[in-house]
Amino acid sequence: MEKISNNLVIGIDYGTDSARAMLMDAETGKELALSVKEYPRWKKGLYCDPVNFQFRQHPLDYIEVLEYIVNDVVRTVPDSKNKIKALAIDVTCSTPIVVDKEGTPLALRSDFAENPNGMFILWKDHTGVRDCDQINEFSKKWHTDYTRYCGGGGNYSAEHFWAKALHIFRVDPEVKEVGYSFVDACDWLSNVIVGINKPEELKRNICTAGFKVLWNKEWGGYPPNDFFKSLDPALDGIVDTFSKKVYTCVEPIGNLTEEWAKRLGLTTQVKVAAGNIDAHAGGIGAGVKNKAIVQIIGTSTCDIIVGPKSNENTLISGISGQADDSVIPGMVGYEAGQSVYGDYYAWFKKVLMWPLREIFAKTEYIDGATKEKVIQEVYDKMIPELARQAKVIPATDSHIVATDWINGRRTPNVDYDLKGTITGLTLSSSAPLLYKSIVEATAYGSRAIVEQFINNGIEIEEIIAVGGISQKSPYVMQVLSDVLGMPIKVIATREACALGVAMCAAVTAGVYSKLEEAQEKMGMGISTIYYPNEENHSHYNIEYKKYQQLEKIKDLTK
Repeated sequence: MEKISNNLVIGIDYGTDSARAMLMDAETGKELALSVKEYPRWKKGLYCDPVNFQFRQHPLDYIEVLEYIVNDVVRTVPDSKNKIKALAIDVTCSTPIVVDKEGTPLALRSDFAENPNGMFILWKDHTGVRDCDQINEFSKKWHTDYTRYCGGGGNYSAEHFWAKALHIFRVDPEVKEVGYSFVDACDWLSNVIVGINKPEELKRNICTAGFKVLWNKEWGGYPPNDFFKSLDPALDGIVDTFSKKVYTCVEPIGNLTEEWAKRLGLTTQVKVAAGNIDAHAGGIGAGVKNKAIVQIIGTSTCDIIVGPKSNENTLISGISGQADDSVIPGMVGYEAGQSVYGDYYAWFKKVLMWPLREIFAKTEYIDGATKEKVIQEVYDKMIPELARQAKVIPATDSHIVATDWINGRRTPNVDYDLKGTITGLTLSSSAPLLYKSIVEATAYGSRAIVEQFINNGIEIEEIIAVGGISQKSPYVMQVLSDVLGMPIKVIATREACALGVAMCAAVTAGVYSKLEEAQEKMGMGISTIYYPNEENHSHYNIEYKKYQQLEKIKDLTK
């Protein structure tokens, strides 16, 4: 193995289905090892009710996976243990959990071990939609609109912290009786491994606080308890369990405890950075900077952009939010995104697989082993073959227009009551043509976000893409470029989030003085650039207007 420096760092990224640890040489920017593991209980579908938009994850999934992936990368690189200087963690967000007075997540107690309301409430859990509506309505009537920085006000999301906390305490009196506070997953994980447990002592990060928990320096931190108590007595006292200070993504919050150093195969000399939001980490890893938007494209999307603080009083309407010193400390961070992207394609695939799973799988004419092989082969080849055939259909031959609201709309202008639509069907509509329309719909949703930023005075000169779809779906990326009418640069890593928090860890360790320097030294470069086809772009300009018109019938889709 090549010689490694004495300044190694670990970036840990908790995604929707799995977590990964990336061991990097902070001096050379070389990735030394990567370990990925799925959450065992989540993989079995436990504690979830998709029909009712309930998605929960057990804290044991997070703990067990953390121990596995960190030990795995340390074992992979001999003699790395004593050279690892820092680690940082990001998690999908907002993913809060209720804790007791000692800071123990309720699902880690025997009396709530199987109660989904005592578990992490995943980002895509939409059980708190009605509760969120009340938060937005109440905020506009209060003397200070604390949703002011959520898309210009009134765009607080059901995916965010307070909507979920309010919902849990309303629907589960037993959890409310024992519950003392709430903490987001990235803060809980980062704090627990440095030995901080009590809610009042937790060192929470500014990214989660500013984007999801309504913290802002304009009103001196979090909204006061009077606001939450007046909104609903169920929230009385929760905000008073939060410490006043918040931390940027590069600030150390402590060192590994002896217990956690042993459990992770590391030393107590390892510094731990404040937690981070996965999308923000992905933006960092992809090289987000002023006038460059990073699109993190996976099951859903997050669009991350930063700007100078001279723009800090410019409110961007309709987006998820904005916060000073988030993403890149010293700049204003902005976040938007789509509720589905790859999930839309997965839904269509699931629909097409129905006869195989429900009819073919039960036939008596073929042996079980053969049936399983046929089903698996069709499953593996379906999307690539749909993409191959959709690619050869001229854009001008498309007669179907779909919308990407099949899981509601995150931005622009949050509305989780929206449903997806597919219009313009004829007897000649084929499966590849339907797939083509779905891919175009996700691209139209992306364009709506880009235009929302531009129309509100944010300059965008560069589009950078990361995430699984950007790496493995050339057809999808070409359609996206054609719809946007702009080149798209794909970063040469599938693990931009883990890379981003590794960069944060490098600053925490003191290897670099600021995040921009770490980005320059540790960045992975560009693997592919997609350029727009001007003829297709002209056609999509017309089709995009039809997509926009479909919003006028949104009341029929609720």
